[in-house]
This record gives sequence, structure tokens and C-alpha cells, in this order.
Amino acid sequence: MRVIPPSELIINEDGSIFHLHLKPEHLADKVVLVGDPERVSAVASYFETRECEVTNREFHTITGCYRGKRLTVVSHGIGTDNIDIVLTELDALANIDLTTRRLNPRLRQLTLVRIGTSGGLQPFVPVGTYVAAEKSIGFDGVLYFYAHNETVRDRRCEEELISQLQWPLPGLRPYVVDADTSLIEQITRDDIVRGITIAANGFYGPQGREVRLPLTDPGLNKKIEAFDYQGKKITNYEMESSSLAGLSALMGHKAMTVCCIIAGRVDQNMQTSYKGSLTGLIETVLERI
Repeated sequence: MRVIPPSELIINEDGSIFHLHLKPEHLADKVVLVGDPERVSAVASYFETRECEVTNREFHTITGCYRGKRLTVVSHGIGTDNIDIVLTELDALANIDLTTRRLNPRLRQLTLVRIGTSGGLQPFVPVGTYVAAEKSIGFDGVLYFYAHNETVRDRRCEEELISQLQWPLPGLRPYVVDADTSLIEQITRDDIVRGITIAANGFYGPQGREVRLPLTDPGLNKKIEAFDYQGKKITNYEMESSSLAGLSALMGHKAMTVCCIIAGRVDQNMQTSYKGSLTGLIETVLERI
């Protein structure tokens, strides 16, 4: 059995994983992921008890108990590159013996729900709407670095996307991944829209925002808004759902993203004081996870 070298899986002197500074005993089977480190405290404010609180860089973790459920809430910062770090290290805590550096004999499956904010791309998802990423479109490329990525991608949807969008960036091919079906069923009801979410690899140009630099394809967002796949539209932009869904599927975990729409890209409006709007979504996820 392969022994993972120290250069590949970095473990701190205290036995914790490199970036998250967590030890295996800190991790619950059910994990809530958020971008903002301060949002970890907002989620954990609902916990009846707390076991631990660990902070390093943008990674803030609290594990505790909510209505009989042991939960871990972790902040991941911004971007799919951070998801690659966080998910890999959470999986290592669950499925690798950090002392021997060997895989554990049985897979420990994690359930991961990301609560995020997002920009809406359709009139039926105005500011304040909750949208679950039933499908995620990755503009980031992270998944391509891992073998067998084709087994978790929706190749037919990818081809439709490239065709309908007249894809203008030949060196960057978008990929499409489904969230875990059973988790979508568990978390979403009539109060959450099921949509197709784009995970962009930036906030400005990659999401069609033109500030000072001109865009390669200024009309890309119009084509995104018009995209139709089997009667479904692209509902929103965010920056993490694709790598979360894709890497989790490859690792054998259940994962999904659900976002509160805080910007209407079509109407060009923005809700900067959005933290109150997230309260209901946090409560919903805690009840259903």
C-alpha cells in the first residue's frame, strides 16, 4: 500500500493537517462550508455545544452539536483553488492515517453542504432567492488535474455549452458536474430553486464585469442567460461549486452548494447588506443536513 510522502501531504508538528490545522478527531461526518471566516461563527451560534474552534489564515473551523447532530463548519475563502485545499485536507482527515500516511481500509463518506452568496442571471431568481446548484459549470479547470474526471462530468451538457455560448476561450474548456442527487433531494424543497450554477475563476472579468480592462467577449453573459439545456437555464454565478461537486464525486463524498442571490446581474442591482438574508438559509441547511 502506498505511503504518501511528507511533501505530498503536509502534517504539522502537532499532528494537524497543514492548512486547516485540524486533527481527525475534530471532524464530523456532516460538514457545512462557508466562504467568509466570520460566517463560521454565525453558523455555530446555533450549536448547543462546541468541541473545538481552530483558525489558520482564512480557514476557520468550529465543531459542535446542533439538535443531536454533530456538525463541523469550515470557512474556505474565495475560489475553486481554495476548495481544492479544503476538500483534499478534509478527505485526508477522514480517510488517511496521518501517522502511517496510508489510506484507511474503509471509506468514510462526508456530507458537505456549501452555503454561499451568488449573482442571479435570470428574472425568476431575484435578489433574496435561494438557489441550489443541481449542476455546476466550472470555468476554473481544477478538475482536469485529477485522473478519471470524465467519469463525473456531464459531457453532453459541456458540448451544448460550448456550442450555444460560441465559447470564446479555446485554452479554457468549461466542465459540468452534477451535485449529489440524494443530497439535493434532502436539502431542497419548494423554498429553494434548483438551478445550473457557474463557478467562475474570478469575480470581475470571468463573470462578465467590465471595470477598466475590456472583455474578450463582452456578449458572453447574454449568451449565458439565453443558454438552455433540456429546458433548464443557467441561474447564477459563484466561485466554488464546480470543484466541490467534482472532487467530492471523485472522492466518494456527497456534496452540494446552495446560495443566496445577492446581486441581480440582469437588473444590475446589488444587495451589499446581505448577511441578514443568509440567516434563513443557514437555519434551513442546519435543519435538513
